[in-house]
Amino acid sequence: MSLWEGVEIYDSEHQKHKATDVLKDKVVALYFSAGWCPPCRQFTPKLKRFYEALKKAGKNFEVVFVSRDKEDEDLKEYFDDHHGSWFYLGFGNPLIQEWLAKFEIKTIPAMKVIKDDGTVVVQDARTEVAQKGADNAVELYEEWTAFL
Repeated sequence: MSLWEGVEIYDSEHQKHKATDVLKDKVVALYFSAGWCPPCRQFTPKLKRFYEALKKAGKNFEVVFVSRDKEDEDLKEYFDDHHGSWFYLGFGNPLIQEWLAKFEIKTIPAMKVIKDDGTVVVQDARTEVAQKGADNAVELYEEWTAFL
């Protein structure tokens, strides 16, 4: 069964979408982060550049931001000011806590590349993007797709 079944996510314009519709046939990374977290604020611009490079290259890649912010306003401010034109899980969604446990997120920032059923194919995508993503975005993406 799809991890996305019945899940609603928001785009960069804060419009709601069915995750099954907008993530179909895409390589998806879950990005656990928060605006109050200095390492997150350092990594997010790198992820944004990586994401934009893949989009420019026509790759079927998507990010879903899972916020650890304390308030809805904080989530939206951090998302609007620093993130790419990807998606996010709404503030207070019970899936946030469920996914923190399911994907064993102990610290942030964390990023996992997952299959449609929620199987993790890249455990530490954050480190890979930080180390290789700036210069070799498409090459790194191709490595990931080999696991799917």
